Amino acid sequence: MSKEVREKNNEEKKPDETSEVKQSIDSFGTINNAFDFESEIQYLTIIGSIEGHSVLPPQNKTTKYENIIPQLVAIEENKNIKGLLTILNTVGGDVEAGLAIAELIATISKPTVSLVLGGGHSIGIPLATASDYSFIAESATMTMHPIRMTGLVIGAQQTYEYFRRMQERVVDFIARTSNADKETVIKYMNATGNMANDVGTILYGKEAMEIGLIDEVGGLREALNKLKGLIKEREEES
Repeated sequence: MSKEVREKNNEEKKPDETSEVKQSIDSFGTINNAFDFESEIQYLTIIGSIEGHSVLPPQNKTTKYENIIPQLVAIEENKNIKGLLTILNTVGGDVEAGLAIAELIATISKPTVSLVLGGGHSIGIPLATASDYSFIAESATMTMHPIRMTGLVIGAQQTYEYFRRMQERVVDFIARTSNADKETVIKYMNATGNMANDVGTILYGKEAMEIGLIDEVGGLREALNKLKGLIKEREEES
């Protein structure tokens, strides 16, 4: 693009275009063609706590599933988007909301790649394994633990059965979308000697890869190269 064309495009921009981009970043964690940049890859960030049916305190960093779900549907429908890169740094959160997002990512017909930076804990694990191929930074961690709840819980057999069934949903999804088998997932979730004040296991980058939870240790460069390769393979098959 020549200098004259760029200057003309800048002159034609609306005065409030910058504020619209900022609002998009603040609300959804996405940048729509920022700095005249257009890409066939959609970037999705999942950070903080996964907010479900209950609103979390305003001081919490959250990813709202009612914002993410429409984006995923739009990615599937938009012919100009050929692949999805999901970047995660999440502590987990609402199980059903997290599974809903993960199921949508897993059923997108276009190539998908995930990258765990910092942490992909709790329900963040299914969100990481949902993609066709997953990466984790060497310094990142993933915490596997059983389903638990804070606050008032009715101490009845039906309550424990509900937790057991929900746990099965999470384990089955991880086993279905990663190279880790159910026995391994359950073993690390229920370990008692790996965490000081909790049941579960903290896995570092290479450890998550070694048990088959994540496909490869790498960063942004590797994730983008892999996604572009998957897109090229899909186009050649078509």
